[in-house]
Amino acid sequence: MNKKIVCLGGGSWYFTRALGDMVVMEGLKGSEIALYDIDYEKCQVMAKHGARLAEESGTGMKVRACKDLAEALDGADFAVSSIGGSGASVGGVYGTSYHIQDMIIPARYGIYQIIGDTTGPAGMMMGLRSVRIYVDICHEMEKRCPNVVFLNHSNPMAVLCRAMKKYTDIENIVGICHGVQGGIMGVAKILDVSPHDLDTVWIGTNHYYWFTRMCNRQGKDLYPEFWQKVKERGPVPGQIMTHKLSQIYGYQITYPPDDHVIEFYQFPAQIKSRDDIPYGLLDHVHGTNYEKLELQEHPELSEAQKKEMRQKQLKDMTEGLAKVNLPDGPSDPLTGEGLGKLIENIALGKRQVHIVNIPNKGSVPNLPEHAILEVEGVTDACGVRGLYMDKAPVWLKGFLEKRIAWQELVADAGVKADKNLALQALLLDEMAIPPEKSETMLDELLAASKAMLPQFD
Repeated sequence: MNKKIVCLGGGSWYFTRALGDMVVMEGLKGSEIALYDIDYEKCQVMAKHGARLAEESGTGMKVRACKDLAEALDGADFAVSSIGGSGASVGGVYGTSYHIQDMIIPARYGIYQIIGDTTGPAGMMMGLRSVRIYVDICHEMEKRCPNVVFLNHSNPMAVLCRAMKKYTDIENIVGICHGVQGGIMGVAKILDVSPHDLDTVWIGTNHYYWFTRMCNRQGKDLYPEFWQKVKERGPVPGQIMTHKLSQIYGYQITYPPDDHVIEFYQFPAQIKSRDDIPYGLLDHVHGTNYEKLELQEHPELSEAQKKEMRQKQLKDMTEGLAKVNLPDGPSDPLTGEGLGKLIENIALGKRQVHIVNIPNKGSVPNLPEHAILEVEGVTDACGVRGLYMDKAPVWLKGFLEKRIAWQELVADAGVKADKNLALQALLLDEMAIPPEKSETMLDELLAASKAMLPQFD
């Protein structure tokens, strides 16, 4: 079935393997993949990589780079996005000047984040820089491909998906991630069973969810056996905090790495210095190691030096892509992101369960209808519909309601360019500091991102 798939942020390293996952789909034979990126040279390099994989696949799919967003979007059936909101960058979001500023400025105020892409001041800033980009793209889609299925891979996932659902007329907005899949595989490894022999239920929002049920295909509750094996194994490096939290609440955190989960709590705002970052997480900090809390001034490069650096970046990217082979088959929706299968299933109207970020609409009945939750969803020709996941326990309900309100504030602040809403989000966050300090910190953060947030002037 011929479909048009547009890849937004098409030069992103994410598409290194995502393209291979799409071009092997037999149900998408003859389809076209159009890549668009504000960095056209990088987009061209990725398009050549995709074209090579498509030729090797024998599915007759065509891959090309587009200079113009309108051309890329015209008549698109599906869109896949990986836009970091940090300008043109060969190496991804983490480590860019914007993300380093997002991390260092809050650290001066006593907030030491580890990842900085989903919560806290850094997660908020990543959202503020990206929200308007996504909403503007959706407005262009309203004119050129109003029935498109938009699959977003970027962070902060829930903020971006909520902003698009709230402020645009694009109906099918679906977030795709791999956190739950990683959690399922982790539980399967502890129980020494195949992930496909497990039935699990979890409740939460992107990067923060808890298993409320795990059983085998015969319906036997596996939680008692799981807890016994966890007790025998004990905590493992990188999951010390989440191990303790899981013991306290009696449910296993679905995505257990400490580096993501710790940012959903107040703990990063209780650290006195980099030397006090707990659980060995200093080695996992994205973007900076906090040795110095001053932004480093880099000497201005000459045009010749800039050109030389640029050529090296593109050369390294080309050589890296050359080492990526066509996959043997599409990724499994239960153990991977399942991007290719998700697109094929919707295109062909096939019913299959996927793990997706979509509006709640009753999947978790005691949480807001509009909340972007990561749930199981079934595909059909109309898109993806969420399945029932059960009610959230009272402690988790309270926690998630606060997080959902934070997501709403960040989405609103980004669209409306409202500094006071952004300040409200900072004060609602678990890592909140006193309002006077929050306001000063926000001024610094917005000034550091002024080039990408001119609307906040």
